[in-house]
Amino acid sequence: MTATQADYYDVVIIGAGISGIGAAYRIHEKNPNLSYTVLERRERIGGTWDLFRYPGIRSDSDIFTLSFPFEPWTRPENVADGDDIREYLNHTARKHGIDKHIQFNTRVVSVDWNSATDTWTVHTEQNGEPTTLRGRFLFFGTGYYNYDEPYRPEFPGIEQFGGEVVHPQHWPESFDYTGKRVVVIGSGATAISLIPSLTQKAGHVTMLQRSPTYILSMPRINPVVQAIRKVLPGKAAYWAVRWYNTVVTVLTYVIARKAPRFSRWFIRARAKKSLPEGYPVDVHFKPRYDPWDQRMCLILDDDLYTAIGDGRAEVVTDHIDHFDANGVVLKSGGRIDADVIVTATGLQLQALGGVTLYVDGVEVKPQDRFVYKEHMLEDIPNLAWCVGYINASWTLRADLTARAVAKLLAYMDSHGYTHAYPHLGDKPMPEKPAWNINAGYVQRAAHVLPKSGTHRPWNVRHNYVLDAIDHRLDRIEESMVFGRVGVPAAKTA
Repeated sequence: MTATQADYYDVVIIGAGISGIGAAYRIHEKNPNLSYTVLERRERIGGTWDLFRYPGIRSDSDIFTLSFPFEPWTRPENVADGDDIREYLNHTARKHGIDKHIQFNTRVVSVDWNSATDTWTVHTEQNGEPTTLRGRFLFFGTGYYNYDEPYRPEFPGIEQFGGEVVHPQHWPESFDYTGKRVVVIGSGATAISLIPSLTQKAGHVTMLQRSPTYILSMPRINPVVQAIRKVLPGKAAYWAVRWYNTVVTVLTYVIARKAPRFSRWFIRARAKKSLPEGYPVDVHFKPRYDPWDQRMCLILDDDLYTAIGDGRAEVVTDHIDHFDANGVVLKSGGRIDADVIVTATGLQLQALGGVTLYVDGVEVKPQDRFVYKEHMLEDIPNLAWCVGYINASWTLRADLTARAVAKLLAYMDSHGYTHAYPHLGDKPMPEKPAWNINAGYVQRAAHVLPKSGTHRPWNVRHNYVLDAIDHRLDRIEESMVFGRVGVPAAKTA
């Protein structure tokens, strides 16, 4: 094999997290004759589950739908810790031989499509050295946020604080907070999973929030799930549990959207029952918006409420005025003294992992293109980007995406096509937000995401049931252009 041949792959997968590992399996499963490689910028498999290493890191959806349909989760937990998820991904990659296709410490900088050859040139930095390779099809399993830069709001006087300031996205491995007064700024998924774990060592933990967040509690080990696994054998139990958890997730979301007043009452009643008598639930745990206007957060076995009841943690709902040497001064006039400030202030959205995209030497901005079937970009050949659901497990959509791409590749191969891209043409297409939630990280950076239309196949929706039906009935030729190198393209209906 020549060096040129060695640097060419039919499929280049970017990212070795849930999306990338799942794509490698599905693409190879349906297209065993296609060569592929996985480019991973980090030293290990895992993606999000390798990056985030703060105390208490875990999934915020059930692990049976977060795990792959082709590789059952065998542990008893219904919600899994980050280390266990990463080990599961590592095991899956080894078992199916995917690990042999991964190039670690390889950061993709830019990609350039060449219409004369119908190939992508992928420019990387491998162990710090610039390298290039070529591929026919790109699959971006890079997620939707910036791995390097979390969101850090401007806090007046933060430089005056005499203690330590830590962001969960870059948690120091040897950080010792034993016996210290810790203030966690934020009340999202990161904060509420972090705080109960911090209370096991810290002297005291305060969650400082500007406004409350909706929180539901789930058992770490679900008795219903365990009963199903006892009654049914192996794979049958796994599939039954997956569907049980999927139905619960979908129904929770539908009820929240269709009956918001009931949902508000129910969530408040659960919080009131779990917190100490007389606790000001409406101050700290009653949001001003309806459930699922923003993402709902998950706690395990009431652990946050228990920490509050035991006095190991407290919640303060207020605005920050400024920091001084000893802690936080609030706009109400109060203050919170601290030794450690944890800024659980969220993520920054990023399309395609920050990779610069060129088509025949001309830069293309993803935010200028419509999304096709929730994973391809308008008029961009041979490229898919995997993004999960905002209201359900990431893997539910990631697996649909991987299977759709595998199906497309098989179709192209059987017809001798070397390129394929979705085409909107002159059809008028109203726009709508790709993510229909009011979360801060979405509102701050909605402009970085590709555009969503209002009807299929250009409509980005967050409905697994409808997506699963569409996947079964999908017309692969719909609004697509197929062609071969040197042959005029053929547009399909």
